[in-house]
Amino acid sequence: MSTRPSSEQPGEQPSISDEELEAFLRAAAEGGGAGEAPKEPSARARMVARRLREQGDADPPGWRTGPTGEEARGRARRRRGWGAALGVLLTVGLAVVAIRPSLVLDHLPGGDDTPQSASASASPADSADGPTLDAPFRGSPARSWAEGADAIDLPAAEAVGDMSEKDVELALRRTKEFLVAANLDPEVRRGGHPEKALSLLDPRQPDMLPDARRSLRSPDREHDPVALFTRFDPDEVRPVGDVVKVRGTMTYEAGKPGQVRVRADYTFVYPVTKAERGADRVSRAIVRRELVLLLSDPARWTATPGKLQVERYDAAFFNVSCENEGGFLHPSFPSTAPTASPPTGPDTDPYDRETPLGEVLDGEDCGTVTRT
Repeated sequence: MSTRPSSEQPGEQPSISDEELEAFLRAAAEGGGAGEAPKEPSARARMVARRLREQGDADPPGWRTGPTGEEARGRARRRRGWGAALGVLLTVGLAVVAIRPSLVLDHLPGGDDTPQSASASASPADSADGPTLDAPFRGSPARSWAEGADAIDLPAAEAVGDMSEKDVELALRRTKEFLVAANLDPEVRRGGHPEKALSLLDPRQPDMLPDARRSLRSPDREHDPVALFTRFDPDEVRPVGDVVKVRGTMTYEAGKPGQVRVRADYTFVYPVTKAERGADRVSRAIVRRELVLLLSDPARWTATPGKLQVERYDAAFFNVSCENEGGFLHPSFPSTAPTASPPTGPDTDPYDRETPLGEVLDGEDCGTVTRT
């Protein structure tokens, strides 16, 4: 609070009228206007602020409560941000913060990674802090993340079990190559065939490659390629820029004799807009994947040298339709009408990387996301 103390004495008339003060406070709340705050008693300022709060219909949509909820994993549900609670008792500079808290949060330690409880929780898709074609990660914690393949750092390789340092290094490198080919390749993201990713998988692993190819050829509910590959329908959406934000971890351990097991847990953030000409509304689809991949010694196992076998894979999708029809992810946009499959699952923060993915997926219900 930086309103200036009143210089009036008891019994004197206020230095400005109610109308003038109310006009100033409105301008401050809307981020407009400039100049010094009028000298008014704090009690009187509170009275006017209370009157403004009671005139809720006069506020710009989403200014105080945020837009209404939408389907998520599915669509982001906006919630009231901390800035709105500051009300209209602040001077112009701070009133802007009340509406655009990221102007301050971005310069605090942690930047956009400020915990959800301390940052604006309203979805940025439909606010002044939201993504644009020129700034597709604005308002997102992912803005401070590393991007693309460079974000996937490999741990230092050391021998484990009876597998050499060279074996471990190869397993880690192949795992990164698969993550990049399956989730970052521009052609794959535009709905193309993930041939590079498929070529890294062991053809001698029963069913794995045939099932993956079948899901690409004839996708259905039981055979969905997005379980392994991030693909968007090019007739529906197009990427905004070339940058994908990435954050995650990769670890390894000895598997059974003659095997090294690599576990990768990564979150990818994709800004997209509609494919139609002139579209400028930006949405962010968020995908978190966990893979457990094996590199096996061909002298001990039925395996192809240098190829990966898949022990397990899981994926969670946020701010996309609950139904991934046609083998594609379908990002949600704020203006999209509700579908016949309303969200039934819990609220989820797609940027939460502390919760194990298995717990996020528990129940597999389509829920709502707290931010994008």
